[in-house]
Amino acid sequence: VRLVESGGGQAQPGGSLTLSCVASGFTFSGYTMAWFRQVPGKEREGISFITWKDLKTGYADSVKGRFTISRDNSKKILYLKMENLRPEDTALYSCAKASYYEDLVETYSPERFSFWGQGTRVNVSC
Repeated sequence: VRLVESGGGQAQPGGSLTLSCVASGFTFSGYTMAWFRQVPGKEREGISFITWKDLKTGYADSVKGRFTISRDNSKKILYLKMENLRPEDTALYSCAKASYYEDLVETYSPERFSFWGQGTRVNVSC
C-alpha cells in the first residue's frame, strides 16, 4: 500500500490550493478515503471523507464550505480542493484509506482508517 500526497505549499489567507493523493498497491475504488491534518503538539484531525460506493462526502465544521474532496478511481487519485484558506489551516495534510475493503465507512474518525501517507505541508500566511 502506498499513498503519496502533493500540492502543499505556501498560500496567502483567502488563497487556494489543491492537494492530490496518488494511491497504489490496493483496490482504490473499493475503499472510503479521507483527509487528515495535524499541527505539531496537537492530535491528528480528520477533516473530510469520501465513500467508495456512492461518493458520499463529509466535512468537519472547520472546513465545511471551503474545502472539497473528490476522487478519480480510474487514476487512483484523491483530491482536496482548499479555498478561502485561513492561517489556522496551516498543517501537515495526509490522506488515508479505510481499514476494510467495501466497508460502509462514512466518517473521518481515525480508528476507521489503517494507512496514512507521509503528508504534504500547507502554510497559510501573509
